[in-house]
Amino acid sequence: MLSAMAPLASSSPGPPKPVTGAVFSGGGARGAYEVGVLSGILDVLSRAGRLERAPFDVCCGTSVGAIHAAWLAAQSHRPDFAMKELEGAWTELTLRRFLKVDPIGLLGPSILRARGRKNHTGNSSRVGRAALDPTALNDLIRSRIPWTQLRHNIDAARMRALVISALHVQSGRTMLFADLAPGIRLPTTKDARRVAVSTHIDAKHVLASAALPVIFPPREIDGAYYCDGGVRFNTPIAPALRAGANRLLVIPLLSGELPKASPRRERSPSLVFLLGKLFNALLLDPVNYDLAILERINRLVRTMESVLDADQLRAVREVLSQTRGVPYRPVETLVFRPSRDIGSLARDYASQLTPRDGPGWLLARLDRLGSVWDTDLLSFVLFDGDFARGLIDLGRHDVERRADEVIAFFGSVAG
Repeated sequence: MLSAMAPLASSSPGPPKPVTGAVFSGGGARGAYEVGVLSGILDVLSRAGRLERAPFDVCCGTSVGAIHAAWLAAQSHRPDFAMKELEGAWTELTLRRFLKVDPIGLLGPSILRARGRKNHTGNSSRVGRAALDPTALNDLIRSRIPWTQLRHNIDAARMRALVISALHVQSGRTMLFADLAPGIRLPTTKDARRVAVSTHIDAKHVLASAALPVIFPPREIDGAYYCDGGVRFNTPIAPALRAGANRLLVIPLLSGELPKASPRRERSPSLVFLLGKLFNALLLDPVNYDLAILERINRLVRTMESVLDADQLRAVREVLSQTRGVPYRPVETLVFRPSRDIGSLARDYASQLTPRDGPGWLLARLDRLGSVWDTDLLSFVLFDGDFARGLIDLGRHDVERRADEVIAFFGSVAG
């Protein structure tokens, strides 16, 4: 747990009311770990009698994290967020359905797939080029998340803010689609690379955020195409803070330790190896950098508070406010990282796959399971119920080891 400085949504005097945010990163099939952490936290709080209401007020997500953020918003009328149902959605995944190669989709938009397919608003759902058929993902997101209930929960302020990140392909800017409760605002950022758009979030925004480049197709929203927000902004911490959160749960999907170098001679990297490394760099590494920045700012502010007088400190805070567009205040952060390397777990699981598992087995064979890092790509696309169950159990295990810390962090917020 660490604390850092966060921008205020307002400058009201007195101690800030606890507003708890949850930030979910991207990582494809690795996202099952996020579900395990959430389930573990809710179990700990329930046993401690601290779960009288849903413990999160702000949810921000990118890619698979966008799915989880939308789920929490849609289930925020329930203290348990219907986590058993979300776990069920993950453990019911099958490789043959979710890892279906789409040769036509690689060459261009699938006319057959797009023709006649309607989203829940009645508009045509257009998609771009991709390696995998997105039909199963479409059906999962559209049918399993109760979108009407999400609208009710936002309007009733059961969820203060839901923010989904997606990359606008043409401009390269990150679009922050923000669904805000009445009276809540998301102060604009001075970062030209990020644009906040107030909207009613539905399936098309989540599908756009989850469109992992090359793997799943870009999505069209109001005439513009979007893909996985994690390419530029995988850990949407700043929007959560701007929406008023003063404490955050953050779940990186990369373990804190790097794998040990293999003593054997290195071989020429394959395409699978390089793609895995690329996804690591785009989707997994940034969260650790963002958290490191938070801690540096925290140390800097603590130092300023100890050496500057009131007038000097006020002047510094005004400069920071002008630079960022909003003032700052401390935020407490609870971070859960996988205690085991998920790439290694994917390798172990893939060694048990058979030709009946189709593309998953073939992908695993491409590098002959030579080293942990060869299976990084597989860990992103291993949409299989048994693999997901293992990651969920890992998340729960990591939370149970820190149960006292979880109770202390949430305190009265969950009670």
